[in-house]
Amino acid sequence: MLGKLSDLSLPDKLYFKIGETSKIIGVKPYVLRYWETEFKQVRPVRRKSQRLYDKDTIHLFLKIKHMLHNQKFTIEGVRKILNDERDGNENLLPLYSDKSLLREILNELKSLRQDL
Repeated sequence: MLGKLSDLSLPDKLYFKIGETSKIIGVKPYVLRYWETEFKQVRPVRRKSQRLYDKDTIHLFLKIKHMLHNQKFTIEGVRKILNDERDGNENLLPLYSDKSLLREILNELKSLRQDL
């Protein structure tokens, strides 16, 4: 997932309006407004009553969307992960979020079982 985020090419702008951001993320603007209320890490810049998002916030939105839609986390689960990351506890991420690690563990367990 992180590779996909870094491959995302955004226009060379400092800030993006909510409509532009919703098209980039692939969700409706009301979803972004809802995520603002649920995740305190999302802090748009407000100018003349408009929400403006920077590139870091867009990457955060993509991460939130990935965890909610692809990894099937709940809002509370995503909130906990983001809080843990903010607190420097990135190693608390659940193991099942990395399928390649699970496959490696499974293969090692199979090999150990054959040795018995």
